[in-house]
Amino acid sequence: MKHQNPLAYLVGLEGTALLRSFTGEHDREFVDARIGEIRRLLDDETLADAAVDVAPVGTVDGYQIWSRTYDGPNSAFDFDEPVVGEILDGMPTGVALDAACGTGRMTALLAERGHRTVGVDSSADMLARARERVPAGEFLLGDLRRLPVADDAMDLVVCSLALTHVPDLGPVMAEFARVLRPGGHLVTSDIHPECVARGSIPSVRLADGRPGQLETYRHPVGDYLRAALTVGLQVRRCEEPEERAGGGTGAQDPPRKLTIDLGPWEDWPWCLMDLVPEAAVAANAGVPVEIIWHFQLAET
Repeated sequence: MKHQNPLAYLVGLEGTALLRSFTGEHDREFVDARIGEIRRLLDDETLADAAVDVAPVGTVDGYQIWSRTYDGPNSAFDFDEPVVGEILDGMPTGVALDAACGTGRMTALLAERGHRTVGVDSSADMLARARERVPAGEFLLGDLRRLPVADDAMDLVVCSLALTHVPDLGPVMAEFARVLRPGGHLVTSDIHPECVARGSIPSVRLADGRPGQLETYRHPVGDYLRAALTVGLQVRRCEEPEERAGGGTGAQDPPRKLTIDLGPWEDWPWCLMDLVPEAAVAANAGVPVEIIWHFQLAET
């Protein structure tokens, strides 16, 4: 069970901003403002008893709930689709696997570019929506660690926003390498480990109304490399897109009163950032939102 305390999150943002000021990114006035804001946070009665206990939820159950609303609005799509699309545009058509295909978002991108597509997902609810989206695609129920696909069957594998739900990348990368033909390509996207560390984890409401979050793991950049290189996948490209500057509450805005509604739990931690806009902007400056990889399997 996770214990999510909004006061802890807000003080954490302030602390991260102060750490960055310690290395010279901000001046004394900024530091004094952060320390003063921490004192106000600690004194605010709204935050005293606002903590929420959150149940961990497996991907099958979690995506069954999330499947109804997964396709939008989902800002994560804005970061990986342009980069993944650009990578795909440079490849010849062939047989392509959308691993953890969800509702078929990437399957559609593949089909639009002329690939013969196979989608695999562990959620029957997601697959039902994928079949509606790409009627010509083949869709199979399966797990990333045991793909229902023959050896050397794929020219291309795409896996989007799924590997953070896997505790160990090694077995999954080995499966990708198994189903790829020599010289085949693998393209993955994930929420960046820095964003995972800042609380970017999918939230759902369980059938009884309790809050839950999908089991999510923070994989450092080196974990992807070690898992891929071990099975013969070579790096061709890596991108770490960032949030566009100027979005959200700016540091020039007047500070908000902390006694306002904390917002619905489903919107944490994003709505909490609005309570400490200067600290949030400083803590998150330059932090990538996603990490996108292009690997190629070595020729034999």
